[in-house]
Amino acid sequence: MKICVIGTGYVGLVAGTCLADMGNEVICVDNDLEKLKKLEEGIVPIYEPGLEELIKANVLEGRLKFSSDIVDSVQKSLVCFIAVGTPQSEDGSADMQYVMAVAESIGKAMNGYKVIVDKSTVPVGTADKVAETIAKYYNGEFDVVSNPEFLKQGAAVDDFLKPDRVVIGSNSPKATAIMQEVYAPFFRTASRFVIMDVKSAEMTKYAANSFLAVKISYANEIANICEAVGADAEMVRIGMCSDKRIGSQFLFPGLGYGGSCFPKDVKALLKTAKDNNCGYRLIEAADEVNKEQRVVFINKILARYGMNLAGKTFAVWGLTFKPKTNDMRMSPAITIINFLLEFGAKVKAFDPKGFEQAQNIWGDKIIYAKNSYDALEGADCMLLLTEWNEFRRPDFDKMKELMNSPVIFDGRNQYEPARMKQRGFEYHCVGKKA
Repeated sequence: MKICVIGTGYVGLVAGTCLADMGNEVICVDNDLEKLKKLEEGIVPIYEPGLEELIKANVLEGRLKFSSDIVDSVQKSLVCFIAVGTPQSEDGSADMQYVMAVAESIGKAMNGYKVIVDKSTVPVGTADKVAETIAKYYNGEFDVVSNPEFLKQGAAVDDFLKPDRVVIGSNSPKATAIMQEVYAPFFRTASRFVIMDVKSAEMTKYAANSFLAVKISYANEIANICEAVGADAEMVRIGMCSDKRIGSQFLFPGLGYGGSCFPKDVKALLKTAKDNNCGYRLIEAADEVNKEQRVVFINKILARYGMNLAGKTFAVWGLTFKPKTNDMRMSPAITIINFLLEFGAKVKAFDPKGFEQAQNIWGDKIIYAKNSYDALEGADCMLLLTEWNEFRRPDFDKMKELMNSPVIFDGRNQYEPARMKQRGFEYHCVGKKA
């Protein structure tokens, strides 16, 4: 099948590459010429396990191409995915200017029947607006469907190649059949299509992400209560997860959620609820708890060191909002490091993949360590902010030798408090008394 994917950001690049890997002829379209040139050379702007290898292989086989010519790309394709950004506006709503600009370009380029796919996360009613925009420039037959993405950063390629479900919002049997054909190669053992109307599909993405955000905030609130009363949040989590009605995912306490999806999608759903005079107390509470969780962690540091951190050196392990990505958008590390700098501390940071984005944020305000142990040299305290695998089993004896004081504030509960005490560390974590 001939497909174009408009937008080579996180979603578009993963989707286009994986669709090409199934034998489709895919053109990924973007207006950033420098970015396209790098992609053609195999230089990938995002870190996602397995993605670079797939891009190189499919470019080599001629199935994956990159172009800035949206007219030519649309005219050569039967299915056109819109995968441009929908950043958060000041009022919390999704900024739709890029989606609507693409819709206009598609309308001007149309040369026959096509399925236009909203892959970007968009508010309810967007497909109707996209269809109206295209219809201003093209009076032939076409369909607009909603196909929200459910990709986890750090596992996006695997999620796309082995999806647990594919949601298709369509009001056209013809478009539905074409979309099923697009995704059929990914369902060789069992069909996991979820077919629904367009508006329900648009709502499904926001509802799913906001529910997961609620789970994370609930876990953090329970952890804070556990810490106050002397209970162990990890034991409580295990007890909860043994109930099959609850499940085990997204219940780890820590520093709260970040990234490009959960914060933005929660805000967008809040705005939708307010605009339609609906209740939104639970969603709003999840957002507030998430912001407060970083303050809880900061207050632990202040309780230990006081308000003046001048002369103190803090080693930071982890900058990205989660492991296996270079994405720092809405990362808890940003809030925490900015606080340390504001209170006069010196920061030495290490992250396996986040340095480039970190330098864009802080420049020379912090020190960028060569590795995790380099960050510890001369440090008065270490903060573990992202749970990269390489941080799970470090050489604790070496850590003590390098640090001025063996003090750890673990925002991800990576270590066992009793064992850390035995090793001679002062250890603070989430949901347990120090």
